[in-house]
Amino acid sequence: MNFTAEPMHARPRPQEQLERLFAGGWPEFIFHDQETKLHIGRVRELFADLELVLLDGDEPVAAGWAVPLCWNGEVDDLPAGYNDSLARALAAYDAGRTPDTHAVLAAQVHPDRQGTGLAAKLLTALCEDAARLGRTRVICPVRPTHKSRYPLAPIERYQTWTRPDGLPQDPWLRTHVRMGARVLAAAPRSQVIAGSVAEWESWTGMPLPDSGDYVIPDGLSTLRVDRAAGSAVYTEPNVWVRHR
Repeated sequence: MNFTAEPMHARPRPQEQLERLFAGGWPEFIFHDQETKLHIGRVRELFADLELVLLDGDEPVAAGWAVPLCWNGEVDDLPAGYNDSLARALAAYDAGRTPDTHAVLAAQVHPDRQGTGLAAKLLTALCEDAARLGRTRVICPVRPTHKSRYPLAPIERYQTWTRPDGLPQDPWLRTHVRMGARVLAAAPRSQVIAGSVAEWESWTGMPLPDSGDYVIPDGLSTLRVDRAAGSAVYTEPNVWVRHR
């Protein structure tokens, strides 16, 4: 079966198609990161051409997007994670610098097409787009698919877990490595999402009756609740990988 990739905004797309594509891809709390909201408007405006959609005929079956930033290739110079990538992309743009690195920040496969190899095809299209633009490096702050099963495990340890064949235990990390990507480093504070206890109860669908750490649905780490302050904070860990 042949798939084609094109910019998301190359032509109008039926809203119902997009709603089906993006249905259920991310936990609700991810959409309430206030730091992301500081940057995402300008990012989506300035770098709209880096949003790609994978098509089966005229049907969108996968989509992803990236930002251009400057990185010297050393682990110590990696962005802190997702939010820092947004900030560094804007900083490079505002300073008039020429980006050398493509940071792929999201990839989504249609719920009905998951497990069919489309994720790798989408990542390939994003890497090819980086090459077309002359960017010599492609990095991704990966949100490991199965990390939510082990929210108590530090991301630095989780990223080292492998199967007997030597490939990562996590299936999303495994997809990247099978494509030739290399795991670089943990990003333990890729996003920090704060809200009131009431907001977190709404986002997670569970009561939070006392102060302490909670395992939450789809959380890659625990949620820390402070009932006295009426607030709760969640820190999202990711894993940096670099594609060839």
